[in-house]
Amino acid sequence: MGVAVVLQWTKKARVAWLLLIGCATAGSAQRQHWQIGGAGLAWSAGDSSVVLVDFDSAPGAIQPVYIEPDQSLFSLFSGWEPLKEPRELTYVEGETPRAWKGSQGNETTAHNGTYMVDGDSMTFNPPVSSNPESVWYTIDLAVPVPAHRFGFFTPPRGFRADGILFAQDAVPAYEVSIAAEGDPSWLVGNQPYRRIGPIIADVAENFAARVQIEFPRQYVRFVRYKRKTSLLDSAEGQTYSTGSGAAFKGSIGDFELFGEGVPRRVVYRSRIFALGAPRNFGRLFWAATPLRVADGELVEAPDAEVGVEVEVRTGRDGDPNIYHEYTDRGGEEVVTRQHYDLVLQPRWRAGRRRDPRPGMRASIQYDSDNWSFWSLPFTAPGQAVGLSGGSHFQVRITLKSADFAAFVRLDSLWIETAPLLARRVLGEVALLGDVQPAGGLVEVPLGKAAEFAYDIRGEFAGAGAGFDALKIRTGTRAAFARLEMGEPPQVVEPLAVAEGDEELAVVLPERIGPEHAKGARVVFVADVFSLAWTFSGEVYNDGVDALPQPVEPGDASAELGTNSLRVLGMAGPSDGPVVGLDFSTRVLTPNGDGVHDEVEIGYALVGLPEDVPVAFKVYSLDGRRVAKHSLGVQRFGVQRVRWDGRDRSGVLLAPGIYLVEVAPEAERPGPRRLRSLALIY
Repeated sequence: MGVAVVLQWTKKARVAWLLLIGCATAGSAQRQHWQIGGAGLAWSAGDSSVVLVDFDSAPGAIQPVYIEPDQSLFSLFSGWEPLKEPRELTYVEGETPRAWKGSQGNETTAHNGTYMVDGDSMTFNPPVSSNPESVWYTIDLAVPVPAHRFGFFTPPRGFRADGILFAQDAVPAYEVSIAAEGDPSWLVGNQPYRRIGPIIADVAENFAARVQIEFPRQYVRFVRYKRKTSLLDSAEGQTYSTGSGAAFKGSIGDFELFGEGVPRRVVYRSRIFALGAPRNFGRLFWAATPLRVADGELVEAPDAEVGVEVEVRTGRDGDPNIYHEYTDRGGEEVVTRQHYDLVLQPRWRAGRRRDPRPGMRASIQYDSDNWSFWSLPFTAPGQAVGLSGGSHFQVRITLKSADFAAFVRLDSLWIETAPLLARRVLGEVALLGDVQPAGGLVEVPLGKAAEFAYDIRGEFAGAGAGFDALKIRTGTRAAFARLEMGEPPQVVEPLAVAEGDEELAVVLPERIGPEHAKGARVVFVADVFSLAWTFSGEVYNDGVDALPQPVEPGDASAELGTNSLRVLGMAGPSDGPVVGLDFSTRVLTPNGDGVHDEVEIGYALVGLPEDVPVAFKVYSLDGRRVAKHSLGVQRFGVQRVRWDGRDRSGVLLAPGIYLVEVAPEAERPGPRRLRSLALIY
């Protein structure tokens, strides 16, 4: 469908248009590119966290490490954590490898699982006098890797307390299970042992000092080893109940894991870059090359199952976190990052939680006032990031592969930047008839037209020259009602209004800037088809090729009481996902005369959390389904489909009365919507 545009030209508008055309070249010059890789910043100089990223094989680019079969995979990882549920700032899920003992593990010598994967066979957890069945380890590599062999071996030198050589102290019995991904049910809380996936070894009697377990090559992220009891444990008449004083048999110097090929994913998270002056951010681009290893050589592979995911976040300072120390009354007060790291003590020590007191680390909170949250992953270049402007920028990149022999090389990544239009632009939305809703929540019936007030306010404080246009993402066609500006607010005539299928654009008659008006209100009518919809917006300068600036939710005006751009769509108890099933004609006459040869069926999908497959079905009056057509995957909102009276095979149905249904495959099906239609020819 096309976009209907309503232009209201005045003499003032024509003059403004000519002035903006003259400024377009200058505006374009302000658009710049920040780049990493290629001719930009060096990847290796900008990293803060990397998992299996190769910086050296291709100058100026990054790619996954290709795992060779003769090196233990554990040696490729650094920054191991010993806890199942790390609470330290250094831990990031999917970026930090872990190895823990039992249900929790801790930093002590006897329970630190990282000693078992550090490549040093003389740092290990010695056997203790508890039940052998209580000893088990879990290893989390953070990312799945192509593995085919797991093993372990005794320490090469030294003696047990009972005089037995470590080198002769083989583990009598064990089992090992593996998993490609984690299951939250066994990663949280103090839980007893259980297998995490396929068993690759279950050995009741073992005499070998070095154990190697071969299994078919597959992606492995988690490995769980368990010591089992065996007849060999009692071969010398010893018993191993808790507190017996006799350490059970079996010492392990190190675990090993071997494989070959490309990891399922690798991660690169940059350091936080300081850009100097605050900037707006536009589209995100990258250049990547899919490659395959064939006969020991790299060849380009356009059809390889590989991909790039990029997340970004922006901020107004150099740290997205706020750090706290406990006060003498158990409260918290803000401290610097340096004080938090170097002076304060952790509350967790040796696996135990201590009572809060001054001098101890308290919470770390996200600074959402000055930092955006990580964006959703971008999977294709050229998309607008839609994040608030800022002086700092960080990127997180995941290189993915579904093929042991194929990967994607990321040659460079860049993003458009331009000066801020304002230090920040705040916006909030409310129902015009209820500008101060209870709890600040805007609730509207699903699929029903509602009149909204959308207020924006620019904050400048020495940053930004202002803007003269606003675009609101409405998700469906919205009808412009009026524009208000000034103090006190007065209805003014916009220079132009564009009512698109999914957005509403308004060109203001007066600039919002440091020396001009500070805010505006747009009143419009729109339907809400989603259970939760955010009326995101952006401001820009009309006719100038410069980057827009996103509208941030906040306190834009004293009159509105939501401080939010989100509204909630409320479904009635009998509502289903299909509303407003309407026909262009109630009598379909497909006889080729050009009159009612087809019927246009309009409807709206509401309350769907995601896009769903939709089918068009036709039934005879006796309940038989006589036609079914797939309408593909559809999103919430107004939809239209045309039908010519034929079934799926193209055969015209017999004349008669039929029942027509539009049926989404939704979790909340609700009542069926059927309407009668006459077919005559």
